[in-house]
Amino acid sequence: MMQTNVKIEETQAEFLKQYSQYGFRDKNELVREALNRLREDLEQISLRESAELYAEIYDQDADLQDLTESALLDLHE
Repeated sequence: MMQTNVKIEETQAEFLKQYSQYGFRDKNELVREALNRLREDLEQISLRESAELYAEIYDQDADLQDLTESALLDLHE
């Protein structure tokens, strides 16, 4: 694993000191889990925004709607 130094606020340092109360073996495990969860949350936000953009484009594009409908009909035949 890699090591890095980060500056955190006092309240964050106090939170880290309580790592065992949250079931973590050490502060490093807590930080790794927090970073993994943040990454997953950010990825979900990005996917949601992308889906909303695709839905908006689809709603505004009659040709795309026709193409989709045609493809769906072909699947059922």
